[in-house]
Amino acid sequence: MTYEEFLDEVTTLLHEIYDLDDAAAIKLVVDAQDAEYFVKHDDQPELRTPEQARTDAVALYEAKQNKVQTQKKQQQRVQQKKRPPRA
Repeated sequence: MTYEEFLDEVTTLLHEIYDLDDAAAIKLVVDAQDAEYFVKHDDQPELRTPEQARTDAVALYEAKQNKVQTQKKQQQRVQQKKRPPRA
């Protein structure tokens, strides 16, 4: 498949597997492109398979979830530091 078809497949899988709306799935793929996640896929056509698309969709989604969890924990720590000590 072409590079563009591969990215479409990853986007479709994010929508189907994780029930992301189209805009969220597209944003995840575009952000990954901006971070040069797909550079190898562009250079190596053998990486553009349906199996690899599924692997990449899962990896992108899990990375996003981990980032969200880390941000939540950081916010909780900041909020705890702002609270006055209990008497």
